[in-house]
Amino acid sequence: MITTANRLNTVEEYYFSSKLREVRELIAKGRPVINMGIGSPDLKPSAAVVTAIQNAMLDESAHQYQSYQGLPELRKGMAEFYQKQFNVSVDFTTEILPLMGSKEGIMHISLAFLNEGDSVLIPNPGYPTYVAVTELVGAKALYYDLKEGNNWEPDFEKLEQLDLTRVKIMWVNYPNMPTGAAGNSELFEKLVAFARKHTILLVNDNPYSFVLNDNPMSILQVAGARETALELNSLSKTFNMSGWRVGMVIGNAKLIDAVLKVKSNMDSGMFYGIQKGAIEALKSGQEWFDAQNLIYKRRRKLVFELADLLDCTYDKDAVGMFVWAKLPEGMADAEEYVNQLLYEKDLFITPGTIFGSNGAGYIRFSLCLPEEKIKEVLARFK
Repeated sequence: MITTANRLNTVEEYYFSSKLREVRELIAKGRPVINMGIGSPDLKPSAAVVTAIQNAMLDESAHQYQSYQGLPELRKGMAEFYQKQFNVSVDFTTEILPLMGSKEGIMHISLAFLNEGDSVLIPNPGYPTYVAVTELVGAKALYYDLKEGNNWEPDFEKLEQLDLTRVKIMWVNYPNMPTGAAGNSELFEKLVAFARKHTILLVNDNPYSFVLNDNPMSILQVAGARETALELNSLSKTFNMSGWRVGMVIGNAKLIDAVLKVKSNMDSGMFYGIQKGAIEALKSGQEWFDAQNLIYKRRRKLVFELADLLDCTYDKDAVGMFVWAKLPEGMADAEEYVNQLLYEKDLFITPGTIFGSNGAGYIRFSLCLPEEKIKEVLARFK
């Protein structure tokens, strides 16, 4: 028998990989399952973006290897986007690195800065990939609590009580997934001060800034953040390009160069046509964001109605493309509840426990499906 690497013993198959396989099997058997679990935008990119990638197919260099750093005009477009949307000035020649999705960036950053035995501060609840990548590279996850009573923000007094001697990276994610907590400038200032004090690389994973959020922010707006922070961003949610795999990491040139050393040994550059489409997407005006959010507002209103029918509670001020809801009093097993809905109502939603122990007693609804489908779900409960 050929044995697998020991590192695979530290991780399991991604929840959605295995659960969606189960959902597909039910659908194949004729079950009318509606998937409200995964955050994959069902809306399309703008017509201008689609035209840009189509036209790019005829360019002479379209089908060749591309630069590991992406087209200069893509990096310039990303820099202009950050200047316009966040009032953050970025040198597009040295302080931006395009990525094949921000998920790739989580691995590249971890490989660039973590040694075996280092510790990583990971939010609980939080994106499961932070944990998986940390363990795959031989580092150790050190969880910090996010709780509803503290607006899903870190308790800095408790953070200071942790053994931080080997902590190298701290993952943060605002607007937060899965909870929808928006974050604020005061929180960002505290995070930057904490990271600088303890010489920790602070990484803000920021793909949800423009979804149902009136106040988009970047960690790089905080004074002193450039010394200690990187920010990941993505075109997946903002421009409905999740399958295109376009993201970016932004920060000071020294940090970006370290990530580039890893990335340049892992791929051969992003497809030219996708880069051209991304350049066009980044030019989108306010009318694009307004139109998208109008659709999401209508969907969220219906999901709130569904949550009410299930006797769940939720924060109406939360942002992003999910509704994070607390199960009724006395009902704590989210996974059992999710399976019950799947097999009795043909509805798949996400249990909060896949995001960490502090997700116990919560479920997450996705807004990434048409209103007609949400109404169909509502009809099953009325």
